[in-house]
Amino acid sequence: MSKNRVSRRQFLNYTLMGVGGFMAAGMMMPMVRFAVDPVLKAGAEGDFIATKVKVADITNEPQRVDFNFDQKDAWYESEVTGTAWVYKNENGEIIALSPVCKHLGCTVDWNADKKNPNMFFCPCHYGLYEKDGTNVPGTPPLAPLDVYPHQEKDGILYLGKAQPRGGA
Repeated sequence: MSKNRVSRRQFLNYTLMGVGGFMAAGMMMPMVRFAVDPVLKAGAEGDFIATKVKVADITNEPQRVDFNFDQKDAWYESEVTGTAWVYKNENGEIIALSPVCKHLGCTVDWNADKKNPNMFFCPCHYGLYEKDGTNVPGTPPLAPLDVYPHQEKDGILYLGKAQPRGGA
């Protein structure tokens, strides 16, 4: 027998503390998992989305390309349609521009303003962009249009998530 005997009070105290700690851990695990799980979940940020456009059909004139992708907002999942302006530059490289104006988020259109032909035009506040997406100084947009990274697979154009470019 040990010289240090545990009294009934100490035994009950240790037992209740152990059971209480076990129950608290059981209640905390779902909360911890709820907080940590989204951080550990692999995202789809690097994914490229297939469009219906063949790379061979892209010309030097910007054309509107629509593409669909699944978007998940918390518990709600929906199919969203995205848009890009796609063309080939003088070097034959594919350029994919976002249609979202950098001023207030309106949608720009190619060659829509008769006073400014061969430019992207924002009808909300008369913003202008050059063909390469750079903003025209003196018009409301303060930054160039965002650019979509792109890939070609089996002759089809794939677009990534739009990325901002440098200043004016």
